[in-house]
Amino acid sequence: MSSSPRIGASDLSGLLWTREPVPYFRYPSLSHHPQLVHGVFTRQGGTSSPPYHFLNTSYDVGDLPRNVASNLAIIKNALGANHLIFMNQSHGNSIFVFRPEHMDRKIETPSVDAVITDALNIAILVKQADCQGIIIFDPEKGVAANVHCGWRGNAKNILGNVVTRMKQDFDCKRHDLLATIGPSLGPCCAEFVGHEKIFPNGFEKFMVSENHFNLWAISEWQLVNAGLRQENIEISGICTRCRTDLFYSYRGEGETGRFGTVVMLI
Repeated sequence: MSSSPRIGASDLSGLLWTREPVPYFRYPSLSHHPQLVHGVFTRQGGTSSPPYHFLNTSYDVGDLPRNVASNLAIIKNALGANHLIFMNQSHGNSIFVFRPEHMDRKIETPSVDAVITDALNIAILVKQADCQGIIIFDPEKGVAANVHCGWRGNAKNILGNVVTRMKQDFDCKRHDLLATIGPSLGPCCAEFVGHEKIFPNGFEKFMVSENHFNLWAISEWQLVNAGLRQENIEISGICTRCRTDLFYSYRGEGETGRFGTVVMLI
């Protein structure tokens, strides 16, 4: 286990930090629901070597597979998970619904950017290095989604699609849903030259300076438009490019690892 710099009180930003056995944080809005386990893991506490140091969760960035497997085992143990699933994230808006009966089948890693489930003891991982990891949880129906949402996901409104599927497949009530937007590229660093060609109409109101956009606010707006209450949305407010001591950042580092956001129903 690698040594890691200490996370100070100034890093809390209202979040709930756990330091053992590895550092990760939890959202206050989700943490008082005993049927949900979740964590946003930092880059600290794993086994990978530079430039993937230390808790890299991705097999697709050039890290040694044995290190990634060890890191995923560390995360599973930290959350007490028996099973962990992840996606071949494609920056699209496809969704996989994992049902309890899938437990007895061999399922290929889905090429999607969101997983919704009502199955217990299945930890769902989103891999990140500037994109948003967004948890959506229905405490009434016992349904959870974990969403990988980069700017392409925002442009394709994956969040609206996930909320619609939660309603269609699980009869979730939109006003019951809780959502959290994790560490990711902040408005300070989310620069998109040529944004006119890649962003849909309506995104221009989220431009905070020349070519810089508030992607957190875009996600919040899309969730509210999908039917969530604004007070049920929690934003971590941590920019990954500014905090490469804590999180991986593709924009800030280039070749680097992926940190993990994990959610599990119990």
